[in-house]
Amino acid sequence: MQRKKARARKADEPVESLEATSFDDVKPVEGIKLSVWKAIIPIGVLIIGALIAFYWSGYTIILGGEDKALITLMQTSPLSFSGIFEALSASDASVALFQAALLSSIVAILMAVLQKIMTIEEAISEWIGGMKTIVITGVILLLAWSLGGVIGELGTADYLVGILAGSMPIFILPTLIFVLCALISFATGTSYGTMSILMPLTIPLAWAVNPEMEFVIVCTSDVLTGAIFGDHCSPISDTTILSSMSTSCNHIDHVRTQMYYAIFVAIIAIVFGYIPAGFGIQWYISIPVVIVVMYIGLRVLGEKVPFEEAA
Repeated sequence: MQRKKARARKADEPVESLEATSFDDVKPVEGIKLSVWKAIIPIGVLIIGALIAFYWSGYTIILGGEDKALITLMQTSPLSFSGIFEALSASDASVALFQAALLSSIVAILMAVLQKIMTIEEAISEWIGGMKTIVITGVILLLAWSLGGVIGELGTADYLVGILAGSMPIFILPTLIFVLCALISFATGTSYGTMSILMPLTIPLAWAVNPEMEFVIVCTSDVLTGAIFGDHCSPISDTTILSSMSTSCNHIDHVRTQMYYAIFVAIIAIVFGYIPAGFGIQWYISIPVVIVVMYIGLRVLGEKVPFEEAA
């Protein structure tokens, strides 16, 4: 990162040599007054629409079900705290989010057309172009959910529990789960897909190895953090790609430079976090130690790039 940062600060170096991405195609339309409300309104519609869609989805599902108590609650007090809670709990998230996203897309298209920023054809074309960028993510998640369903039907969790429950040292399980999640997430480029695959396996395995809720929580956090770590470092991750695109940074340079920071934190998390947690050391002891170690590591390994040296 030090070398890349010094290179980026050289004022006399042409942009092309930094391999920056061109964003000419997404520049604001000339002659149009810029306003933050053009972003706030569609996003606000998305958030509010999602909440309403979640509630309505759960409301209709409960009324169409067979639970007499919940049906009575929806008919008598649909907007009470209990009614809202039960409706949100029973909602179909995929349908609700699709409806909210579609509504916010329509609002954004209408705003662009009514303010004469784009024609209706241009607005729809831009919307389709944006949808293309998330197709691969949807495919990966779909395949991950399918794999998770197959794993559940085959009883993979029960099989692993039977093999590992009596043979694996307790203290090593959190680290093993973290590393496994990181590898899978790095290879697939998705954190949510990795979570959906390994979460149903991790919880019963952790409970079989050590039936204490604190240990199960630690192993569950391993899935979340390991998946995010691998996704953060993966060159095919959507978040990694969007980060380099939005900053006009060469994608591989971005992956290479930030990976050292992520690995540094992961090693500290394993050595001073997950291994001690496997031995039963509480978080209020390990977290202060981790903070101190990270600070010392940053001071020892880190080095600033003064502007005068980069010029």
